[in-house]
Amino acid sequence: MGVKSNMMYLAGLASIGASVAAWFTSTAKESAGIDRADRWGIFIGEWAPTFFAMGIALRMEETRDEMRPSLEQESYRGSYSEGRMPSRAGV
Repeated sequence: MGVKSNMMYLAGLASIGASVAAWFTSTAKESAGIDRADRWGIFIGEWAPTFFAMGIALRMEETRDEMRPSLEQESYRGSYSEGRMPSRAGV
């Protein structure tokens, strides 16, 4: 889909910043009190772990896709140079 792990990490950091901004904005602009500001800050702050987890999952997929061809090439190269057929056990 074109979403990279770095984008998710940045979204997590932005969520933390937005959480602090929402808390300060709510305390300054609303007369509902500190409880409502806390709820806004916590609500937006809860997004950060999700973004970071998605970033980690995407990073794992990116590195797996980068490593897979080289690992397959190494297993074939080593097997053929020894005069035997390559094993697919590790793939």
